Amino acid sequence: MPGGVTRISTGSPFEEKIGYSRAVVADGWVFVAGTTGYDYATMTLPESVAEQCENTLATIGKALLEAGSSLDHVVRVTYIVPDPADWPDCWPITSRVFQTARPAATMFSAALQNPEMKIEIEVTARIP
Repeated sequence: MPGGVTRISTGSPFEEKIGYSRAVVADGWVFVAGTTGYDYATMTLPESVAEQCENTLATIGKALLEAGSSLDHVVRVTYIVPDPADWPDCWPITSRVFQTARPAATMFSAALQNPEMKIEIEVTARIP
């Protein structure tokens, strides 16, 4: 890739339609785009925020592994939830997944692309 940048795709139709990469690797860092809870193999979206959170972090984890990093090397995470009342349902999942990394984190509430989406997560990770 130009300038030593590597782009990673999950094959999500959103990446092609909107024009972005799931992750971009540059200068020893991995930047993972806002990712939602779709199972990209089946293009299904679970109903519960907890299941969406699990799927989202699994997708992010796969992208990080492909980039030569992992969830244990995340230094920054941003959570976006349309309904702040849903957020506590994700805490057991995020605390388990980020038990080692303990990244700097922010959660804010905003509408997402589709009303059935209940969480979107983006991360920045280092390559060890």
